[in-house]
Order: sequence, then C-alpha cells, then structure tokens
Amino acid sequence: MSTSANASDSETVRQTVREGYARIARANRSSPDADPAGAPAGCCGGGKSGCCGSTPIDADDVAAAVGYSATELESLPDGTNMGLSCGNPTAIASLKPGEVVLDLGSGGGMDAFIAGPKVGAAGRVIGVDMTPDMLTKARRAIAEYRRRTGLDNVEFRLGEIENLPVPDASVDVVISNCVINLSPDKPRVWHEIARVLKPGGRVAVSDLALVRPLPAAVAGMVEALIGCVAGAVLITDSERLARQAGLEALTLERKDALIDAMADWQDPLYRAIAEHLPPGSKASDYVTSLNITARKPRR
Repeated sequence: MSTSANASDSETVRQTVREGYARIARANRSSPDADPAGAPAGCCGGGKSGCCGSTPIDADDVAAAVGYSATELESLPDGTNMGLSCGNPTAIASLKPGEVVLDLGSGGGMDAFIAGPKVGAAGRVIGVDMTPDMLTKARRAIAEYRRRTGLDNVEFRLGEIENLPVPDASVDVVISNCVINLSPDKPRVWHEIARVLKPGGRVAVSDLALVRPLPAAVAGMVEALIGCVAGAVLITDSERLARQAGLEALTLERKDALIDAMADWQDPLYRAIAEHLPPGSKASDYVTSLNITARKPRR
C-alpha cells in the first residue's frame, strides 16, 4: 500500500471515530433518550452508554466496574462520566502535587477532572481531544469543577494524539483511557508520548488489547471500531510499540473481568461480537482491558 493510500485510510478511520464520538457528546449533552443528530440511545452513546460508547448500560455502573470509586464519581461535574472507560488510569498513575498531566483523548473530561485535585493548585492537567463536540462538553464543565474544588488547573486543547499540541519534555505523566486503540497510527502515538514526557516521566494507560487476532467479520464491523475493539492490537504489540518509542520499566496487567461483565450485561457490541465468534468462544477469549505503565529514561 502506498504512503498516500495509508494516509487516506488513516484519515477515514479518524473521521469515522470523530463522527461517532461527536454523536456520543451530543446525545449526552441533550437528553437520555435521543441524539439530536438522529442516533438513538444505545447507538454510539445516549444518556446511558458503555465502554467506548457502544451500549445502553448505566455509565456509573461501567465506571465502577472498571475501577472508579464512588467518591471519584460523586466529585465529577455533571455529565462528564459517559461510560466510555475501560479502566481507571488515574488509579495507576501515582499522581503527585505539582505535576503536569496530559490526558490523551480526554473526551468529556472525566479523567482530567479526577486528576486535577490530585496534582493540586501547583499542578496542571491538559486534556487533548480531536472531537470539537467533546471539547465543548469538557470546557463547559470547567466552571462546575472550579466551584466544586476551588482549583483552576484543568484545560482542554483540540488536537490528535498522533500530533500532540504540547511541547517536548513538558509533561510529568501521560494518561489515556480506551483511546490509543482507536488510532490508525499507534507507533506515532507512542513516539508522541515519549516526546512530550520529561526525562523520568511516566505513562499510565488503560486500553483495550487483543489476546488473539479477531475474526475478520468482527474486525470489519464499524460499531466495533467505535467501540474500541476493531482498532485494538495484540498485547505483545502494545508492549513492542512502547519499547520502540524508548520507554522502559513496562508493566502490562490484563483485566479480563471487564469484558466478561460487558457480555453479562448484554452489551449490544459484545453481543454482536459473540455472534461472529467460533462456537464455544467468548469475547474475553479475544479482547481484554489492559493497564500499561512505563517510564521515560532519565538519561
């Protein structure tokens, strides 16, 4: 495939994802029953959604299942938890007062608003998202965050995670939640992470990854792309890409229980996946939630 074809395919993927998440943002901004652009609840989000926007499951149930505490959820500005998580990166980031945190694919701002009080008034949290509707939603929530916390340390920028609008060596911690798998250029994402981290800076990512390759019928489903599944890579590839970017001290922790829970809740995406799997297989035989931590060398 030529370079131009690759670029064209990548932009098609980005546009598909951008449109899907714009519908999620608009649906959550308006009513729990319908998207003003025409997407019903449960189709790329609604008032209730699920991991990566695929489901009609209650957002708080999803967040609790992937590791958020009741205290964290209660502290959030209204509407910022849209059930789009596949883990809790702030729980594995060991954030400290005064640190600068970068949230890749920040969406409505959930993880950024959780990280803000952890880094305090001397710290800073920068969310980056490529979907203008998500940025609008997140920025509208800043005023409520300020009222609740007394802090003015969170901002949101428009940008792609393959081309981060952040200077070199300016970030202490990079977090991300169920987003890197959506990128059509994952090597570039990992190199961008390494670029923006200060020497000794850390990575804390929750993502979806593959235990084994998906059947072709599943990999080609558009709803699986928006649901963060079709774009996921093998666990071994995730580790390889992080190492090739120059990161070290990698740890990768599987969280299969989330995938099993989504199937148990009759999540429409995972039900559709199950219909295309070999007899006797389940979604968690192919897909897992993966916590990844790493560090940029100090030298």
